[in-house]
Amino acid sequence: MDFTKVTNFLNSLSDAGIPGSDLAIYIKGKEVYRHQTGYTNLETKDLIKPDTLYAFYSMTKVITCVAAMQLNEKGLFNLNDPVSDYLPEFKDMTVKHVRDNGAVEILPAVNQMRIVDCFTMSTGLTYNFSEGLEKLVKKTKDSFSNEEFISVLAKDPLYFEPGTHWHYSFSHDVLARVIEVISGKSLGEYFNDHIFKPLGMKDTFFKLPENKAKRMGLCYTYDEKTKKHNQINHFINFTPGSKYESGGGGLISSVDDYAKFANALCKIAGWGDAEPEKYGKDHIISKASINLMRTNHLCETRMNDYNWGHHSGYGYGLGVRTMVDKSTGGSNSNIGEFGWSGAAGTFLLIDPSIDLAYVYAQQLLPSKEEYVAPRLRNVIYGCL
Repeated sequence: MDFTKVTNFLNSLSDAGIPGSDLAIYIKGKEVYRHQTGYTNLETKDLIKPDTLYAFYSMTKVITCVAAMQLNEKGLFNLNDPVSDYLPEFKDMTVKHVRDNGAVEILPAVNQMRIVDCFTMSTGLTYNFSEGLEKLVKKTKDSFSNEEFISVLAKDPLYFEPGTHWHYSFSHDVLARVIEVISGKSLGEYFNDHIFKPLGMKDTFFKLPENKAKRMGLCYTYDEKTKKHNQINHFINFTPGSKYESGGGGLISSVDDYAKFANALCKIAGWGDAEPEKYGKDHIISKASINLMRTNHLCETRMNDYNWGHHSGYGYGLGVRTMVDKSTGGSNSNIGEFGWSGAAGTFLLIDPSIDLAYVYAQQLLPSKEEYVAPRLRNVIYGCL
């Protein structure tokens, strides 16, 4: 395979304001392409290296959902269980209703929030920081625990009745807290014991170790008019003193390390019905669970809510986008390819039908994902 078109595309991204990019492509778990271009630090002109660390933001969500499905496979919860069975603070939720005349009315929720609603972004939560959450951040000096955060979040009125709409939100942070309560471990401990250690992921964590800090790529904004970059702080506090471990967006990783997770999912989902023992250390979850995750779970109403333009052709499963209509998406990928992305431009695609997985990373806010991701996908498939 000749990936020259991929290299040319990555090298062209500097013209769009991308400070640097990092891509690894795998087929049947074997690396078939690796390329870095640009800088981790524009001021010092430090080049991106294979071991550069990135804030993967919402690509944390895929790991959180796999972790939760591990517990589901053990019979420790059912998808349709009410969240309040595990987090009692979600028992008596309220919903914010905005009338046609603009009047706001807070009423008791009719529907129980279910665990499956957390997976599918159908809880009624948002990504807005309420007054209560802002007070928590100020009071704790940005060092609140997962339990504290979720307890305050549960006091806020919902945006809609659970299960009725799709809205990107703190839903996977709630799911992460369910994992903690069921497992009796912190989220980081659970990830380490059941995903990171089995897969040999030594460069993935919630808090940046001091001895690896020099490998962390800086994050930038880009001014289209002046064509200049400005360094900015990340959304999430990655310092060791911070307690919060966000299941929705808190992980740092490298492309090579995250690819170990991606390849494990691809191997299990794509390599036929081989006996589980043949998967070795990669057998962190069953093929049945991965296939359930990459099944579209949205009804027509929620599909209309999930209207991100660059996600055209995709449905939404248990924490992942999943290709359901190639013509609508203008995509040359295959039905059932799945993955997710991160706020600063990280991107995951897994296609079990051809044993393909790739992991892409950059650090720019806003990320220009709507420009980069569909083009990169089509260029890569055009080289296969």
